[in-house]
Amino acid sequence: MCQPKPKNKIINIIHNNNINSKKTAALLQEMLKQKGFIVPKEYDTNASLNICIGGDGAFLRAVHKYDFPDIPFIGINTGHLGFFQEVSPDGLHMLIDNYTKGNYRIENIYLVEALVCTRTSCINLLGINEIGIKGTKSRTVHLDISIDNNYLERFSGDGIIISTPMGSTAYNYSSGGSIIYPSIKALQITPLSPLNSNAYRSLTSSVIVPENMTIRINPEYRYENSILIINDGKQYKYDNIVEISFKISEITIKKLTLGKYNFWTKLKDKFL
Repeated sequence: MCQPKPKNKIINIIHNNNINSKKTAALLQEMLKQKGFIVPKEYDTNASLNICIGGDGAFLRAVHKYDFPDIPFIGINTGHLGFFQEVSPDGLHMLIDNYTKGNYRIENIYLVEALVCTRTSCINLLGINEIGIKGTKSRTVHLDISIDNNYLERFSGDGIIISTPMGSTAYNYSSGGSIIYPSIKALQITPLSPLNSNAYRSLTSSVIVPENMTIRINPEYRYENSILIINDGKQYKYDNIVEISFKISEITIKKLTLGKYNFWTKLKDKFL
């Protein structure tokens, strides 16, 4: 697990406005400077590490804000769940010591990429946990779903979630989806309140889609202007949507992990 020593001494500290996050950031900055590291006042694209202080929401916002950088991230949890976060505030000495000695490993987090096409243009989106499709004002949506150009179903209900393996423990899990081990390259389609009656028939459980397949969603033409795109909790509204396609992105983000990471232990600690 021993890695080469950091290529430079620049470390970005990113934190939310929580009072505990601010205190932890100030203490960490002082400790890093004592060890000879440089903590810039503004985000430095030449840094060797991003340390994100907060909860899972702070981690997601930081990755989006800095446009999915190639610099590894590690999280310090001052929030609630902290599934992305690796270290607690009382583990700062351990973090610095292990990082300095190269006692860590880098893991890739797979992303979901969406291409949202309207009648006039196409927009690319990247999601870490999930990208969801829902109706505006809680309307029922009707969506044609195809996988690799093979028609699957006409979905009717509140919407669907397309989640990544890492995101399978987030909104997807709360919506009845399956948990996928993070190293498995796959996407998951999870229905939100699907309708099942004489008039509507929709799958009621999630579907796992392999990495080499593309998911295509076509809203019924009457609903082209009634679609909301939710990307890692942030809402987007586009008019005249005709198709949304999803695939595993070629872009990944790097997560720095200390010690022996055990997904199942973390899953038990966070949810059971």
